[in-house]
Amino acid sequence: MIDLTITDDIAEVVLNAPEKRNAVDATALGELSDAYAEAERAGVRALVLRGEGRAFCAGRDISEVDPRTDDAIGFLRDTLQPLLQRMAAFPAPTFAAAHGACLGIGLGLLVATDVVYVAESAKVGSPFAALGATLDSGGHALFYERLGAHRTLDLIYSGRLMSGAEAVALGLFSQSFPDDDVLDATRAAAAHAAVGPTLAYFASKEIIRGLRDERMGLWQSVDAENIAQAALAQTADFREGFAAFQQKRTPTFTGRA
Repeated sequence: MIDLTITDDIAEVVLNAPEKRNAVDATALGELSDAYAEAERAGVRALVLRGEGRAFCAGRDISEVDPRTDDAIGFLRDTLQPLLQRMAAFPAPTFAAAHGACLGIGLGLLVATDVVYVAESAKVGSPFAALGATLDSGGHALFYERLGAHRTLDLIYSGRLMSGAEAVALGLFSQSFPDDDVLDATRAAAAHAAVGPTLAYFASKEIIRGLRDERMGLWQSVDAENIAQAALAQTADFREGFAAFQQKRTPTFTGRA
């Protein structure tokens, strides 16, 4: 179900089960984790995540789940959560092209991605009330952080789905595009990042993670910036960037120390 290609230092990970709108089970989540691990070993400098067919990801595949015997905590905490943490910690910029249904785990995969470009007609939200369940996969944190308590609970109670354009207007994701353009825009953004200073990007990514996780406030983040700058000053990309600026030319970064 999960395909991985690597071209020009860019990994493209594809959820490829269009017949079920890329709904995922434990096997698919394991394959997705393996794809990220392989991309990390390959030392890629950017990663694109997308879904094949009519949807990005419609959530968990519950077609064969028996609610009387399902180990929900095992699935969510022991299988899904480690995957989301691996995705969030990927040591290079990550981008998602989201279209169609982006629900449940599909929303969680977007939460764990650095930059999300979304199709204007995509469907984003929390339809869990219809199942007698609650939003999971980090959805509460995303909605609360960007929308506040009132809008978050309104979406949860109502089960209303937002369009991609509305989700971007509310600050959930980066940019929205016409449906036919979102993948090209995402690939272009990844290609731009892949020739940049990868170590510097990762330093910023780690500082943002610390702020989001509330492990650091303003002055802790300033100190983290200071430490990162000192470390980056020892890298080839830092020296190349300075030389290019002084010589009034475009830098050629390698993404390595």
